Amino acid sequence: MTVSGADQGFPPIDGYAFLSDTHTAALIAPDGSVEWFCAPRFDGDAVFARLLDRDVGGFFSLTVEGAGPPRRCYLPDTLVLESRYAGTDGTAVVRDFLAVSTGDPQQPIRAGQLLVRQVTAEGGPVRLAVRLTPRHGYGAHPVRWRHTDGRWRASDTPLWFTADLPSSGDGAPAPSADGGQLRADADLAEGQTVTLLLGYGEAPAAADATAEPATAEAHADPGAAGTHTAARLLDETVRTWRDWSARSDYTGFAAEAVRHSALVLRGLSFDETGALIAAPTTSLPEEIGGVRNWDYRYTWHRDSALLLLALFRLGHAEEGRRYLRFLLDICSGQGMLAPLIGIDGGTDEEQELDHLGGYAGSRPVRIGNEAAGQVQFDTYGHILDAALAYQQLTGELTGQQWTLLRRHVDTMAQRWHEPDHGIWEIRGPRRHHVNSKVMTWVCLDRGIQLAGLLGDDDAPADRWRAARDELHAEVLARGYDHQGGGFVMWYDSTEPDASLLRIPLVGFLPADDPRVLATIDRVWQDLAIAPALIRRYRADDGLPGEEGAFLLCSFELVSALAVAGRRDEAQQLFDRLTELAGPLGLYSEQLAADGTALGNHPQAFTHLALIEAALNLDAGGDTEELHAWAERGIHAPQH
Repeated sequence: MTVSGADQGFPPIDGYAFLSDTHTAALIAPDGSVEWFCAPRFDGDAVFARLLDRDVGGFFSLTVEGAGPPRRCYLPDTLVLESRYAGTDGTAVVRDFLAVSTGDPQQPIRAGQLLVRQVTAEGGPVRLAVRLTPRHGYGAHPVRWRHTDGRWRASDTPLWFTADLPSSGDGAPAPSADGGQLRADADLAEGQTVTLLLGYGEAPAAADATAEPATAEAHADPGAAGTHTAARLLDETVRTWRDWSARSDYTGFAAEAVRHSALVLRGLSFDETGALIAAPTTSLPEEIGGVRNWDYRYTWHRDSALLLLALFRLGHAEEGRRYLRFLLDICSGQGMLAPLIGIDGGTDEEQELDHLGGYAGSRPVRIGNEAAGQVQFDTYGHILDAALAYQQLTGELTGQQWTLLRRHVDTMAQRWHEPDHGIWEIRGPRRHHVNSKVMTWVCLDRGIQLAGLLGDDDAPADRWRAARDELHAEVLARGYDHQGGGFVMWYDSTEPDASLLRIPLVGFLPADDPRVLATIDRVWQDLAIAPALIRRYRADDGLPGEEGAFLLCSFELVSALAVAGRRDEAQQLFDRLTELAGPLGLYSEQLAADGTALGNHPQAFTHLALIEAALNLDAGGDTEELHAWAERGIHAPQH
């Protein structure tokens, strides 16, 4: 039986609500406490880190006298959380959001740099208790509060706070400071609304959070708390998210889950660059109490083509263009491509934070990610796959961009014989990982296609083609278990690997090829830990314990079954996986056999794989639908 976080006083991982303004994120526990918040951006200092330590991690709690856990939901097509607390005499309705507004093509969603908590009493009075306790240095140090210019400002962080709570009897501003904590207890009459504003950028000079906007310019700036009403902040945020969601005209299979997953992906995309973080958290465990705890606040290149294709397919072409530009900017700045990178193009050294006890005692807590220094050849395949899809959809690749990509195709034509660390980032010796070889084949194949689309007669396409075909033959000879059936983790092994479910999805072999069908059955049989749940691999990775089922791979099994013509099995599997979503429709990275959520949350690639699976089920074809859709929209060569 899996040990859960609840056994040690931690909320379930998938019980946390996710808020985003595309610059940073907040996670809110089921009881309404904000327990994860990084400032001033996704990869910044976690000034609220109670998620990883109940004692020293900062938090922002809001409780209603007499109320148990609230009923929660997102307002439709938004990342605005509505919670209803049934208090002793009335109900408190709380709307939590990170304020956003509509931007411009260069930055389509603009962050207001405000965490807003709006509370309304309904059906009778409510008594509200507010406790705001940030701690900087990932919980290592308390802040000091000072009250100036009509608001509270925290030391050593970019945080400031203001609220229209009633003042205490002695005339002190509400809330009051008690050490490193701001505290307030307030009685709200029926129909009364109060607003709590926590800013994480430069605080505006005006102090009144409820004042009307004074100018048209102020009206356009959601970060100016002193010139906006709380209602206007809410209206702008709701309208921005709904306008974004409304761009999609997808009404097919699992449309609601697809729209919600797209919204989560948008919330995990960094406003300044278009980079997608894998998750907004670090060190949520892949095994409760274990050491498999990693920082996921980085951009991984895996499935970059799928992300770009999903954005275009669901009506978000500008975001797709921004993401492609981010990828190509990364390519221009590196010799060998790193498998992951920071949202601004940099990387951080991996560190362990000894002062944090970890989620449910899962230690160490890490920031930074050592995997950035690994060699992963699959990276090249993902980026060239994305570039081909982009050219097929837009015809907009420039000569300079193609020159850059050509260099990387040439690199793989020369180095495909070499071993690497593999997609799963096992911290051991390099091997000839079959997935890496398949994705290197993708790199060469997409390079050949791009040279043709772009009319580049000078590209060494014949040399690339020879390398591609030699690589293909080698994988079939050494990457397939001819006795047991199925493609394997590395050459000449017998270990299954769920990443090889993508073989038919990237066109390496047809979906109905007997070797593909054998791989599907082998992965499903050997890597399943529960119905609908498969882990990535079972090979020894040098770490104690074992992880749970990897949800990305579970959804990729759906896609593989769908394109193989086994639609009924695929739909049953998809339905089971959607039943295992968290109460707010969010997925973490992994699930234990009993359904306990594991790993960082929410996980971008899980939601991306859900979108891919739904579209494949909707299309009912024998090829991966997003790639097929891009090919149908192919553009003429650019001259």
